[in-house]
Amino acid sequence: MSPIADIKLARRTFAEGVRDKAHLRSVSLIEAFARVPRERFLGNGPWKFGVFSTDGVLAYEQTATSNPAEVYRDAVIAIDAGRGLNNGEPSSLGRWIDALDLCPGETVVHIGSGTGYYTAILAEVVGPSGRVLAFEVDPILSLRARANLGNYSQVVMPAVEHDNLALDSVDAMFVNCGVTHPAMRWLQSLREGGRLLLPVTAAPSADDIGCGGMYLALRRSDGLELRFLSRVSIYPCLGQRSDELNRELLAKDSNSWREVRTLRTDRHLREQSCWLHGPECCMSLLLGLHDAA
Repeated sequence: MSPIADIKLARRTFAEGVRDKAHLRSVSLIEAFARVPRERFLGNGPWKFGVFSTDGVLAYEQTATSNPAEVYRDAVIAIDAGRGLNNGEPSSLGRWIDALDLCPGETVVHIGSGTGYYTAILAEVVGPSGRVLAFEVDPILSLRARANLGNYSQVVMPAVEHDNLALDSVDAMFVNCGVTHPAMRWLQSLREGGRLLLPVTAAPSADDIGCGGMYLALRRSDGLELRFLSRVSIYPCLGQRSDELNRELLAKDSNSWREVRTLRTDRHLREQSCWLHGPECCMSLLLGLHDAA
């Protein structure tokens, strides 16, 4: 078998493995995993892939060779091991992206694009008629992403996020870094029917990996429904972390994260149904905003 055929087979086998583990429904997402060359977004091999200990500590093991087939495994792979920056686990990110129910031609925003691998996955799913706005605040990662994504005409990497998110302009958004609360401009940019992947996390210190829950927010005519998708451990989002809210999140019972039902942006005083009450929005236990009185 030729090297080209070998790597295509590796990608196809990888995509089918991600499909089975994450129970993916989207055919276009499975095909994206089979087409996008993950090695392009990781730098030169050999590569360091993450191995978690029983107590959740991440260590790295180096691949035996620089054969691109090495990267087609369901594991985090370092993009900057010294800073603990990784290309995330495909089955986890695949499951979350699948929950967005993306369609060809839609506009999707990727906050925290890293070196661009999952931005490319999103671009493949929405297709050439779609649009992906990708943002990465780390200048080194941003330069790498711009180079890696040069072949995707539907991907745009604006320099400033808040100047490029107009009201009711976005069908879906993937926040790929941990927050204690969403930015209001993210919520305001969602069209009716829009979807937002939001990792809400608590971290022991500002620079640490945070742990918490990945939520799917759905904009309805009467507000934002919030669904718990899974637990998540993820790098922090600069500018979207509150020390006060972080302290509250650290004190939460682990089971209570699943009980949140809505994301309220109406002005109200803290009440019993407020799971996490912030100055601009509130993660609430209410089943719908019509229940607020």
